[in-house]
Amino acid sequence: MSNKTWQHVDITAFGGPDNMKVVHETELPAPGAGQVRVKVLTAGTGFTDTIIRQGQYVDVKDKPPFTLGYDWFGVVDAIGEGVSNFTPGDYVADMSVIGGYTQYLCVDAEQIIPCPEGLNPAEAVCMVLSYTTAYQMLTRECQLQRGDSILVHAAGGAVGTALLELGREMGLTVYGTASKGKHCLLEHYGAIPIDYHTEDFVESINRHTRGQGVQAVFDTIGGGYWSRSYRCLAKGGKLVGFGALQLTTGEEKLPTLLMGFLKLMLLWKLLPDGKASSFYNILGRRKKKPVEFKEDVATLMQWLKDGKLKPAIASIRPLIDAASVHRQLDKGEIAGKVILDCQND
Repeated sequence: MSNKTWQHVDITAFGGPDNMKVVHETELPAPGAGQVRVKVLTAGTGFTDTIIRQGQYVDVKDKPPFTLGYDWFGVVDAIGEGVSNFTPGDYVADMSVIGGYTQYLCVDAEQIIPCPEGLNPAEAVCMVLSYTTAYQMLTRECQLQRGDSILVHAAGGAVGTALLELGREMGLTVYGTASKGKHCLLEHYGAIPIDYHTEDFVESINRHTRGQGVQAVFDTIGGGYWSRSYRCLAKGGKLVGFGALQLTTGEEKLPTLLMGFLKLMLLWKLLPDGKASSFYNILGRRKKKPVEFKEDVATLMQWLKDGKLKPAIASIRPLIDAASVHRQLDKGEIAGKVILDCQND
């Protein structure tokens, strides 16, 4: 075992960023049979990480202390017994849900996704959670054609900007809700911004589309928003819910969200209005269709390699700044995605 010191960022208890702690280790973990050890180059940060930190993410059953970090990109550092499909030096990525805020980790070789050489590590990690979420909602959840229009809520965030860029690549007309300070970023991706502080987005969409509505709405805000988003749909359109941001910020209470889910998953499906609705969860979909997930991440990594994509990176921060980044995330201050450079002390 090496005596190299390394670090990871754990939470000591569910709650605020003050519960995040940098842990120092003196020995590198040894990969077991069927595992590889990865030197993590970059880890993504995002709102999902804050939900996990608060103890509100239903798919994480672990109790603190544990290492945060939903997605990461790195290079194979060592291989365990029986691993034949990877060698040291291979670039890999994964959506681990927890464990990504670290300099080293051991993971099952069957779990990770091979990546092309020569990628920018900060851009590459954006492809895992943010861009795969956007790509699957646009292509797997919906059947959109060039020229169709869509509405993206929280359009200045990590998944929001991914939806903007991929929507532009698909030839869609994209409308996005965001605070005024993020409108320049939306316009950079060719989207039409709507200031949710001063405008009623339902009225704005009705005006922009001359009463026709949009073919899809992607809504991570919550139950109260879903009802309004549904009104923005054209006949044949689809509302895709994929989060409940206002529940975690305290702006929405659980009964309102549960009523929203009832409408989204049942009641609206009974209406003879030609509209559709669903809830997207990247982790649930990956469990059901793991091959599809790997294919989609690999596709996006190749597009990045080919220069087709340029994710909105707000900043690149050292791993030890993770708690500070979470404070920004909690305040909704970040446009795009903040990346943790895991090898920069």
